[in-house]
Amino acid sequence: MKQFPDSPHAPAETRGWPPISVVMPVLNEERHLREAVAQVLAQSYPGEIEVVLAVGPSQDRTQEVADAIAAADPRVTVVPNPTGRTPNALNAAIGASRNGIIARVDGHAMLPSDYLRVAVETLAETGADNVGGVMAAEGVSPFEQAVARAMTSKIGVGAAAFHVGGTAGPADTVYLGVFRRSALDRVGGYDEHFQRAQDWEMNHRIRESGGLVWFQPRMRVSYRPRPNVKALAKQYFHYGRWRRVVARTHEGTINLRYLAPPAAVLAMLLGLVVSPFLPLALIVPGGYAVAIVAGSALTGSGLPFAVKLRLPVVYAAMHWSWGWGFLTSPKKLARPPG
Repeated sequence: MKQFPDSPHAPAETRGWPPISVVMPVLNEERHLREAVAQVLAQSYPGEIEVVLAVGPSQDRTQEVADAIAAADPRVTVVPNPTGRTPNALNAAIGASRNGIIARVDGHAMLPSDYLRVAVETLAETGADNVGGVMAAEGVSPFEQAVARAMTSKIGVGAAAFHVGGTAGPADTVYLGVFRRSALDRVGGYDEHFQRAQDWEMNHRIRESGGLVWFQPRMRVSYRPRPNVKALAKQYFHYGRWRRVVARTHEGTINLRYLAPPAAVLAMLLGLVVSPFLPLALIVPGGYAVAIVAGSALTGSGLPFAVKLRLPVVYAAMHWSWGWGFLTSPKKLARPPG
């Protein structure tokens, strides 16, 4: 591994391994926070680790739990995030952190034990400004398992490597991310206007400034999907809505993969509207339904029957919600100039 600059005061066994600041936006995470922080501090990483928790106004005992963790371990710091919004939390935590490597971790993320080690090795070997890996969706209930399969298939989410996997290499964006502080300083951190899609938007600015974003498939982070159709539809509606805001802010960042869901929604709605006058128009929504059922059969191989039954509903909810969110994204959400 190429070496990062050493601190002359670092213990011999940690030299060559830079200290890392792990920043965690935290809101309503009472159930998972202790385990998530413990998992970070137990990483098989030879260098020093600090954790900065940016806690929003939660409806449970998250603040008490965070304060207790910090009181028991000097490596943990708590900072307030009055807005409760993720980009604000990340910027607050980054501002309170001390180290030159910044790792973003969610309050319920389940990291592999070598996550930080692999990240630092990859930063050093590639010269990248940000490295990240796979959002490995894993469900427990039949519905969650169906969402997990859809979120790791090209039918559900397209070909993004951080969803479906792939070989290591340059990427538009990655899941979570381990950054050089110099890159965050260069682009001004997270844009707090973006309630969603803030990761994609900042990685775009890093790349536009000449930086490299690198996908490392060895960095797999377990992710628990939404538990029901309503929650899933809300999630993907906001994904589509805010991806349209990114497209308006950064011209030329949209492609056919992002346009496919809204185009499909428009075509199906048009087919339904004109079908009383032109019955053949039903071939569009009908064809989509057939394609979704066939795609579910193809991608549902090996799943229990109860999970397979839910796959068509999951795919439809993801496609329709993302597409409708994109189509109805109001111009008032555009980032203010300046």
